[in-house]
Amino acid sequence: MRVSVGLLLALLMSVPARAETFELAPDQTAVGSLSTYATKPNDTLLDVARNFDLGYTELITANRGTDPWLPGADRQVVIPNFFLLPDVAHEGIVINLVRQRLFYFPPDGQTVETYPIGVGVQGWETPLGTTTIVSKKEHPTWYPPASIRATEPGLPDAFPPGPDNPMGDYALYLGWPTYAIHGTDKPFGVGRNVSHGCIRMYPEDIDRLFHEVSIGTKVTVISQEAQVAWIGDDLYLAVFPDKIQTDELDVAHPLPPADSEGVSEAVMLAAEGKFGRVDWDLVDEVARDRTGIPIQVTREDETNQSDAP
Repeated sequence: MRVSVGLLLALLMSVPARAETFELAPDQTAVGSLSTYATKPNDTLLDVARNFDLGYTELITANRGTDPWLPGADRQVVIPNFFLLPDVAHEGIVINLVRQRLFYFPPDGQTVETYPIGVGVQGWETPLGTTTIVSKKEHPTWYPPASIRATEPGLPDAFPPGPDNPMGDYALYLGWPTYAIHGTDKPFGVGRNVSHGCIRMYPEDIDRLFHEVSIGTKVTVISQEAQVAWIGDDLYLAVFPDKIQTDELDVAHPLPPADSEGVSEAVMLAAEGKFGRVDWDLVDEVARDRTGIPIQVTREDETNQSDAP
């Protein structure tokens, strides 16, 4: 991908830092920055992902070609902690399923927190739309619903609190019956399509979120493969693998092609009358590569190439 050296130098820092909470100014569209991490001999990308509060897929997507199980010592791994904020009201909890990330906007409006999540497998997607947190439970008991028991008849009637409980130690129940945001007994599933529609979080992340949100908190669920935002005078584009591509990446297969029509439409809508500044060839590359990393897709000056694709 043709990315300017200046942009990468501005975004890449030599010292990695775990970033979950960011100060938020009015009309801010992005938070965080990229960093790099030099792997240790026994590291796997699963280890690196959890250490930097990333999902597995977003880390391997940003580091395609790196062996996830044995990257080797001193491998420079990109830590993609640079986030375009969801293009919806910044209120309560916002979940982007295809992004596999949850954003929490506290009531004071001055900060935002973001966490990686595990989402539903094919056929078990979380509903899109708006609901609320209707109840909270510490050390929940999980009662497998009939829909899951139909596919896994050998499940026990209930999973009591404890290390083998698939819900982990904390659960935030949504207004949609049988759906919740909860912990997990299998942290390696965070950043993957693994659940039956619930939202899974690292144990340390749900511990924090559980104690911060209150019953009645608004929850908005979206599924946006492309995010576009103006940062100052420049337009940035981030494109994420769709669910099929995510499953292929999970088993180390090459990224299959995906329809990019929606990406161009999103850029056109955001660019408004500034089509001449958009590098449409670069937009196509970002749509094809789908690294999830926000990339500047505007030139410094207008050109004669003002017609959008």
